[in-house]
Amino acid sequence: MFNTLKGDIQAVKDRDPAARSVLEIFLTYPGFHALRFHRVAHWFYLRNLKLIARLISHLSRFLTGVEIHPGAKIGRSFFIDHGMGVVIGETTEIGDNVTLYQGVTLGGIGKEKGKRHPTIGNNVVIGVGATVLGSITIDDNSVIGGGAVVINSVPPNSTVVGVPGRVVRSEGKRIPTVDLHHERLPDPVAETLNSLHHRIDKLEQSVREMRKDSEH
Repeated sequence: MFNTLKGDIQAVKDRDPAARSVLEIFLTYPGFHALRFHRVAHWFYLRNLKLIARLISHLSRFLTGVEIHPGAKIGRSFFIDHGMGVVIGETTEIGDNVTLYQGVTLGGIGKEKGKRHPTIGNNVVIGVGATVLGSITIDDNSVIGGGAVVINSVPPNSTVVGVPGRVVRSEGKRIPTVDLHHERLPDPVAETLNSLHHRIDKLEQSVREMRKDSEH
């Protein structure tokens, strides 16, 4: 338990330049508070004391603005930045060194029983307002862009943007550290428009050259 606590504190210090001290993290970070509540609620949940677990989860939601079902499995060095509006469903599984920004939803689809929420791998970053739905897998070292809606599994080392979410980069290279620059994601629409403009310029140039040849 102490090692888990230490890892959670270190995650905040490593990923938030505004964190100046351990005391500040303990007193002022709602994402850290929500995770502490969840660790306790999950302990009761695993021992079939589910009402107590849900009450702790409900109190955590009231105090922090973060809703984590006590059944969710969360690994080490987990960090929720700001946290307000984050929702994590019952059968969600989250690996190590994962970062969520405010407004992220890890939700289910329909009323099916069993595994109905996402599985998040290690070293994953999920940007502001992103939604990941269903029993899908976001594999290791991937980045989900802000506002994306992901309904299909994502391979490792990938970047996903858009609605619905599309894999726009998958280089097959391991990311050695957690890359928090989720604002530097490619824009596939802009890239497509730029490509079309380039092709139009080439076509116009070809037409001008053909006209000159015909005049001669």
